[in-house]
Amino acid sequence: MNIAVIYGGRSGEHEVSLISAAAIASGIKKEHKVILIGITKSGKWYLQPDSEYERICKDTKAVLTIKEDEAQAVTIVPAGKNHAFLAGGKPLDIDVVFPALHGTYGEDGTIQGLFEMADIPYVGCTPLASALTMDKEKTKMIWQSVGLPVVPYVCLKRFVVLDSVVYDAVIEDVEKEIGYPMFVKPCCAGSSNGASKANDRKELGYAIMEAFNWDDKVLIEKSLNNAREIECSVTGNSVTFPAESDVEGVTAYIPGEIVPNHDFYDFDAKYNDPDGANLLIPAELSENDLEKIRKTACAAYKVLDATGLSRVDFFIDRDTKQVYLNEINTLPGFTPISMFPKMCDAAGLKFENLVDLLIEEAIARYQAKNKLSTSR
Repeated sequence: MNIAVIYGGRSGEHEVSLISAAAIASGIKKEHKVILIGITKSGKWYLQPDSEYERICKDTKAVLTIKEDEAQAVTIVPAGKNHAFLAGGKPLDIDVVFPALHGTYGEDGTIQGLFEMADIPYVGCTPLASALTMDKEKTKMIWQSVGLPVVPYVCLKRFVVLDSVVYDAVIEDVEKEIGYPMFVKPCCAGSSNGASKANDRKELGYAIMEAFNWDDKVLIEKSLNNAREIECSVTGNSVTFPAESDVEGVTAYIPGEIVPNHDFYDFDAKYNDPDGANLLIPAELSENDLEKIRKTACAAYKVLDATGLSRVDFFIDRDTKQVYLNEINTLPGFTPISMFPKMCDAAGLKFENLVDLLIEEAIARYQAKNKLSTSR
């Protein structure tokens, strides 16, 4: 089987993608052929030389790079199926795509729509589920509609900051409704890009302006009292999940806990500081509470029609013990220190087998979809 790993991209998580993709590519079973396609920060696609794949396989700490060879520039043909991708005008034989892309243009439904138009199997959520889960406001609204618990929040749209009178009135309402401290984040960004904590109105103003650098919608959330951060990995096809399929069944793995050594688990703590947080797997919870997390993670995954994989994140209020859903990441980090593969591994699903499972699920979903009618 020929598997294309696509990485890089026009995202604030470009560098994280280079690390995730290296782990994924080297984790693919050697019986398969791996094709590397790098996307630059400007959005150009390039086929990478075989030597790049060989380099990362020899060095487990190696990070992928992107060689910009115009003779190997990649283009895509709609409905091209396994020959949809061309490099230098020549078709590449690709059976399935594993996008190791995080954040904007990677897990927001845009590239998933491209794969659908190319008519090729790909790992991860559909365009609709990807777009919904990327938008934190819309995700919370859907969870609330089925009674799943979310942290109290307010969503600001850009027009609010364009009128000082409206802005001041909104901020007063936010202060009354949410109260300090607050967390401010872009609605559609990942890895805590543009996120910050505000303890007063001055800090809130700075936080809102920073978040609006990343998106046209900003989420303001209540800061729980010294909340515990719990995460849970989920795989499977939530739309069909046939009982007889070992590949597509929805499974929640052993929940883990993030214990940040920073004020909160921001981008620096996640990716730059090796001591940014302690990762506890399993989370220090009773078996009943662990099972509650797993069941809630599956419910949150299914109501969004997620497929492939996701990491569902929770908060637990230390005072009330109330469990809240925080967000869902449909293409979570696959770096050596990432929680998603670590939680799967703790449940007995080793990295190589996890990658294989996700590829098999992508093909199974593609085959099932092709049986549907699209015209008469």
